[in-house]
Parts: sequence; structure tokens; C-alpha cells
Amino acid sequence: MKRHGILNSHIAKILADLGHTDTIVVADAGLPIPSDVVKIDLALKPGEPSFLDVVQLLKEEMVVETVTLAEEVETNKGVHEQMTSWFDGIQYVSHEDFKKETHKAKAVIRTGEVTPYANCILHAGVIF
Repeated sequence: MKRHGILNSHIAKILADLGHTDTIVVADAGLPIPSDVVKIDLALKPGEPSFLDVVQLLKEEMVVETVTLAEEVETNKGVHEQMTSWFDGIQYVSHEDFKKETHKAKAVIRTGEVTPYANCILHAGVIF
């Protein structure tokens, strides 16, 4: 058993298999998930685990080069403020374009988040 970090074996494997520019989506409970993308469903009940809790753990384990957010996330002040404090390289797209980009992801991690537009695409960087 691991001593530290993410214990979820599905997430740990996805992270270990990531290459430069591969993506992972962290989604709220309502984001449609493409049927051809791996879904890791962590949702237990509304709000648990939260989107921000999951992103915080992932950013500690993953080299994140850029983050994609839907432009509409600005209406969710708490999520938007936290994401902009954690990440420098943020790009914004429309929510419709965001949903199209999820088709390219290695995995979508579904949280129990029930606030609007609490979704992001984490783009893998490299350690060198």
C-alpha cells in the first residue's frame, strides 16, 4: 500500500502513464462524459468530494503545464479564484468547446461537485 499521495489506484495509474501534453479532466457531477474516455467516478454525494479538493491533490502529484477552464467559470467565484491562485497557465474556452475537448482526455475524474462550471482540463507537463 502507498504511504503518501493519491491512493486511488485508477488515478495513480493514469498519472503514471501520462506523457507531455496528455490531459485529464476534473469534472463536476453534471458534466457529460464521453463514452470513449475512461471515467473515474469519485462522486459520493452532492459536494463530496469537492472539485477543489480533487484538483488540489492532483496538482501535488502531477506536473501541470496549462489548465483549460470554461469562460463561464468566472460566474463561480470561489472555484475561479482558487484556480487562478493555484495555476499561472490558464486558457479559457467556451463551455461548448470545453465539452468537445473532453473527448481527447486520457480520463475524466467525476467529483461530487454541484456548483456551476466546476470543471478543468489539466495538461501534463514534464519534470525537465
